[in-house]
Amino acid sequence: VTQPAAQQDREFSLALGGATLAVIAWGSSGVLIRHIEMGGLAIAVYRFWIYALVLLLWMRIHGDRLSLRIMRHSMYGGLALGIDVALFFSAVKLTTIVNATVISAPHPVIVGLIAWRFFGERIRLRDAVLGLVALVAVVVVITAGTERPEWSLGGDLLAVGALLAWAAYFVFSKASREVLTPAEFTVGTAIWTASINLVLALIIGQDLSPPSGSDWGWLLLLAFGAGVVGHSVMNWSLVRIPLWLGSTFTLLIPVTAATLAWVFLDQPLSALQVGAMLVVVGALALLVIGQQTQATQPVPAEHETS
Repeated sequence: VTQPAAQQDREFSLALGGATLAVIAWGSSGVLIRHIEMGGLAIAVYRFWIYALVLLLWMRIHGDRLSLRIMRHSMYGGLALGIDVALFFSAVKLTTIVNATVISAPHPVIVGLIAWRFFGERIRLRDAVLGLVALVAVVVVITAGTERPEWSLGGDLLAVGALLAWAAYFVFSKASREVLTPAEFTVGTAIWTASINLVLALIIGQDLSPPSGSDWGWLLLLAFGAGVVGHSVMNWSLVRIPLWLGSTFTLLIPVTAATLAWVFLDQPLSALQVGAMLVVVGALALLVIGQQTQATQPVPAEHETS
């Protein structure tokens, strides 16, 4: 009925599309990393510093600049993201990628509980069922095409730590809307994450030599894709859509990764995996359609009295 309401609906739809774009960008990371001849922590250091510098330049062009306020209010989100990156990369070194990825799959469940408890978000039964269907299908996608994996308790525990840190990053991103713009939060967390991984790389003794000529191209793609597009767009979206919904979208990451690995790395997909991937996409599509329908429906004035 009013222009602000119409604008709100438009931003909600854009945020849904932005969250989808962000997780697709994150899903491409694995394929890009496979082409870079560097250690995991070194890749993280260069990746996050590159896109932090890009965001700093963007802020400067728009008359803004880095400040102690930004670094202070983005600290917890940056620590969470930095710990997530370090733990997940380390987990993959110790346990299998399958184990590490499956352990990260319950991310929407953890974030959904936090969103309900601290942000007052309500999840309809229909949406919860669709999210659960997508979650189960993701586990099928990850596990169906693998042989019997070697198990490592230490690696799995690191993956659990990465899961908790990844969930915390989403929560801090949502909470930051009170004190920071999405761009400020993104650049602050990027600097914190790059700094944390730099310190860890120096402690471990990982080679931080500048990448070779071909590696620079893949690093720039990684920084602009997973970094500028992924984190910037998701942080912008999370202040406009429910936190649990943004988290549920991350279930597209393994689907995207598996599809790109099949296309570019000739990694085979079984019929069961393809079927499960279609289930994930279908469940999330129904979830998005339901959210858009709910967002455009007027709420009766007497609804709260029931």
